[in-house]
Amino acid sequence: MNFQEIIQSDKPVLVDFFATWCGPCKMMSPILQDLAKEMGEQVRILKIDVDKNPAAAQAFQVQGVPTLIIFKQGQIKWRQSGVVQLPQLKQLLRSFC
Repeated sequence: MNFQEIIQSDKPVLVDFFATWCGPCKMMSPILQDLAKEMGEQVRILKIDVDKNPAAAQAFQVQGVPTLIIFKQGQIKWRQSGVVQLPQLKQLLRSFC
């Protein structure tokens, strides 16, 4: 399944645009792992390395990392750059489930 097919999903897809050299990106990793454990099958989480996938980053005008984007049925429902805490992410994703 490719990226376009994944973001067309009926369940929300959280995409984390990150870079391996980025300090705040490293802070997001455990938050996303906890989110995956708590939300399970209700949501899909993708991590996209902007250095390895510059076209994807460019397509969504990702200027800084980390940038988080929530897609549902191919549409951007929410986006934010910087570290986002677990409670806020859970609340956001639940609103799209």
